[in-house]
Amino acid sequence: TEVVSFQQLVSRVPASAHVIQYAVALTRSSRPDDAGLDSIKNYVSWGAGPRASQYLIMAAKASAALQGRFAVTTEDIKALAQPVLGHRMVLNYRAEAERIKTADLIEESIKHTEMPRH
Repeated sequence: TEVVSFQQLVSRVPASAHVIQYAVALTRSSRPDDAGLDSIKNYVSWGAGPRASQYLIMAAKASAALQGRFAVTTEDIKALAQPVLGHRMVLNYRAEAERIKTADLIEESIKHTEMPRH
C-alpha cells in the first residue's frame, strides 16, 4: 500500500552523523542530570529518554521527504523538537508555580545546544 511504501521511503532518507549527534545532544539536554542549563535542572523532573532521539530523527526524515528533500538537516531537528520532546518531559512543581512551559525550556535548549562539527 501507499502507507507502507512511504514508511520504507522515510526509513531510507539519510541523516548524516552530525545531524544524528545534534538530535542526541538536544534530547540529552532535556534531562536534568545531563543538562548544562540551570533552567532544565531547576524545572524538569524527567527529561526525554534515548528513544526520543530516534523518533526525532524519524520525524525529521519524514518531514524532509514530505518537503521533497533527500536528506535531513539540523533545521528539521529544531523544527520538530517541540512536538517530539515536549510531551516526553515532565516538569516539577516549581515550574508549575512559576508558569514555566515545556516549550520555553525546549526553545532554550535549542539555543544552547551546540551544533556538532561535520
